Amino acid sequence: MTTSPHGLGDAFTSATARVNGITLHHVSGGSGPAMVLLHGFPQDWYEWRAVMPRLAASHTVVAVDLRGVGESDAPEDGYDATQMADDVFALIDHLGLGAVHLVGHDIGGWVAYAGARRHPQRVLSATILETLIAGTGRFASPGVDVALWHGEFHMVPDLPEALVSGRQRDYFGYFFDIGTRGRGVITDADLDHYVEAYRDGPHLRAAFEMYRAIPRNIVFNDAHRDLVDVPLLLVGGEHVFGATLPDTAEELRSRFGWSDVTVHVVPNGQHYLIEERPDDIVELLLRHARRPRRD
Repeated sequence: MTTSPHGLGDAFTSATARVNGITLHHVSGGSGPAMVLLHGFPQDWYEWRAVMPRLAASHTVVAVDLRGVGESDAPEDGYDATQMADDVFALIDHLGLGAVHLVGHDIGGWVAYAGARRHPQRVLSATILETLIAGTGRFASPGVDVALWHGEFHMVPDLPEALVSGRQRDYFGYFFDIGTRGRGVITDADLDHYVEAYRDGPHLRAAFEMYRAIPRNIVFNDAHRDLVDVPLLLVGGEHVFGATLPDTAEELRSRFGWSDVTVHVVPNGQHYLIEERPDDIVELLLRHARRPRRD
């Protein structure tokens, strides 16, 4: 069954697919080479709503609710980046998309990184926005003037669920307040949508399980250092992770096998760049998608 997604009208469809043993929700539209969009915390597919119509003018655009989020199933386990990447590529197969441009923000960036590593011949390009790559030096020591206490808090077993359950609006609102610049980037209606995406115990638990899987992500990334030719773009906001990107890019080239890594820092940008700076993000994604791959 397909429906029109909230806020995008009839040009896009909302649907679910049974893949990799779970049901994944996705919103899709447009035509042309496929661009798959993966959201961050505490969001779902909806974070891409402002950029999807413009991307769909030249691409088939698919925004996915990751395992455990929104209208996707929330199973007990499988929240490491590699498992979630396998979910996404099973969906790509189900939809018959072929090779794709893979884009991830925040936690979605972890999944995009793992996906490009596991399936390099199926990734035309990869873009990772506003996140740290597990296992790199900057992941261990970010050295940024931003409070990152929540990562370790989310990894504590059971406690975050107990404290945040029923308080999702206040908790998520805190991150949107400190993660955007200017007023009205995330409206009350937008916040309502995100609260609904983590509305119950299983979905809220899933959000924290993604952080608890970080040690497994580090092991995977550390074990995969062979040459990979997927063009990789790292994007960060000037006021959050932008300062970490040159060091990360150099380490990915010298120690993790990436032959083609570029960096873009969004001036005066914060963390939720897709909603805060949609024009800039559309331009960056389209420009990167046009870059030839070095084969």
